[in-house]
Amino acid sequence: MARLLSAAPFRHRHDREIFALAVPTFFALIAEPLFLLTDAAIVGRLGTQALGGLGVAGQVLLTLAAVCIFLAYGTTAAVARKFGAGDIPGGVRDGVDGLWLAVLLGVAAIGIGWPLGPWMIDALGASPEVAPYALTYLRISLLSTPFLLIIMAGTGVLRGLQDARTPLVVAVASYIANAVLCATFVLVLDWGIAGSAWSTVLAQGAGAFWYVATIARAARRAGVSPLPSVAGLRSSASAGFALFLRSVSMRVVALVTTAVAARLGDESIAAHQVSYNVWALLVFAMDAIAIAGQSIVGRYLGAGDVRGTKEATRRMVEWGVLAGLVFTVLVFLILPWAHLPFTADPRVAALITASLVVVALMQPLSGVTMVLDGVLMGAGDQRYLAWASLWTMLAFLPFALVLPHLATSQMWGLVGLWVAFSVWILARAITLGLRARGTAWLVTGATRP
Repeated sequence: MARLLSAAPFRHRHDREIFALAVPTFFALIAEPLFLLTDAAIVGRLGTQALGGLGVAGQVLLTLAAVCIFLAYGTTAAVARKFGAGDIPGGVRDGVDGLWLAVLLGVAAIGIGWPLGPWMIDALGASPEVAPYALTYLRISLLSTPFLLIIMAGTGVLRGLQDARTPLVVAVASYIANAVLCATFVLVLDWGIAGSAWSTVLAQGAGAFWYVATIARAARRAGVSPLPSVAGLRSSASAGFALFLRSVSMRVVALVTTAVAARLGDESIAAHQVSYNVWALLVFAMDAIAIAGQSIVGRYLGAGDVRGTKEATRRMVEWGVLAGLVFTVLVFLILPWAHLPFTADPRVAALITASLVVVALMQPLSGVTMVLDGVLMGAGDQRYLAWASLWTMLAFLPFALVLPHLATSQMWGLVGLWVAFSVWILARAITLGLRARGTAWLVTGATRP
């Protein structure tokens, strides 16, 4: 790592294009975990059980979103390749079909999630005191799923077209709206945890409308019909299948950590909710470089520039390590006060502090992992990513199921769970690094066979 950092001067010919995409993407990405952290800070005023319910329901909703992440990532890679090859109408056509697919998947998610809500909450180990809060939040927030998926698809289209500013504007506006509405509904109108859920529905609905209007204008300029095409829907769905498998494997990891934390006690699941969202905030921040990598790598490979692809990849990995080191320092600096916005319970506060130590230490490795994941995503190497995610999930499970139960206290149990999570990050870094060192992923052209 020392050699890597010494080779990373703060001026590089690829820095301008990396940061032109990464900086606005950074602020857009952290808006989503800020949604959750703001909700957690406000809902935490309702008590430990309400905060735990938010954590359990949040994992279910994140799973529904994550298995459809190909709407953003797959679309970014496909549109960026066509942008690099000069086929703008083709890229917009892919984007329009992605929006229609998002609507269909969102409606299906509501139909599946509503009746299965109690079962999913029980499967995650929610206690009888936590479960009612979780079910209330889940069933209301499910109504925002089509909006969330439209936002994901629209984000992928615009990033593929090298536009990171519009997603930034939409994300920041949605975050502000959510924060204001959540505080009003929960603290002023006394709607309880349901108020937090309704604020998310309204804020994401407004964001989805913004994306639809923006891409409709782009379609008119490119001469592309706003209606869906059967071939396009089929192509979008089939191209995303490998990413679907990747996302399922990754969500199994998140769900297992939540289920284990819930079984350690109500205090543990409440603390885990906060620590996981802090980790997500930091990872989403580093994912800004990864998503810039999706756009840049897709554009370079679409234009047939293999050398530019390799050079940009190397530089983005360097920045990923540096960002991780900065976040390690920041977490340790805020550690004594990190629990204050979320809980007044000293037991939950101690658990938050202990688990955040592990979160801080894993940041440099997380930076490498996120960047390489984005690079291979931009190259359209989804099949490898799917298999790598499966094997790393299998490496994680024994640690997650054993380490917490070897502990002699609730605190060490939660720390053990986060150590197991770190093993998963390490396994991902190894599998992605080995792939990036080779050449099999460097396939050029407007489309990847």
